[in-house]
Amino acid sequence: MSRPSEILGTVVGASEREQLDTFLDYLRDAVVRKARGVSEEDARRSPVPTGTNLGGLIKHLRWVELGAFAQQIGQIPAAELPTPPWTEDDPEADLHLDPNEKLEEVIGDYQAACARSREIAAQHSLDYAPPGSEMTLRWVYLHVILETGRHAGHADILRELIDGSAGD
Repeated sequence: MSRPSEILGTVVGASEREQLDTFLDYLRDAVVRKARGVSEEDARRSPVPTGTNLGGLIKHLRWVELGAFAQQIGQIPAAELPTPPWTEDDPEADLHLDPNEKLEEVIGDYQAACARSREIAAQHSLDYAPPGSEMTLRWVYLHVILETGRHAGHADILRELIDGSAGD
């Protein structure tokens, strides 16, 4: 488990691509680390009025990965991806766990989406933009870093409120 300052030190002078990959992977791992070790009940529990919970954050980030890398950059049709959980009746279904979902399965799905994102990104330069789009791979990296970092901060707070665990 590395601290952010240690991660920064490993990529000083590295290529832009290596910096983006390193920081994004650090944040991806941080979100998972914050959820590991909590009970199924705590993964669903929200100690904040908005209902935000650890399991829901990870589930949501899976869909961020799929939308940004698989659909936007990889141009994989929605029909070839898992069916999104949201519906007209529950437009925020990606932010909470269904009763039949288990935290470790949600983490596994998230990690699989991250692996797929890495594979898709590796096929393109940072300046690549799909035909008809101005959204480059660089922009997608920055977007996913922003989104994952934001939710990693949420996960830090949730975990601390759940069991007092704090750090990194």
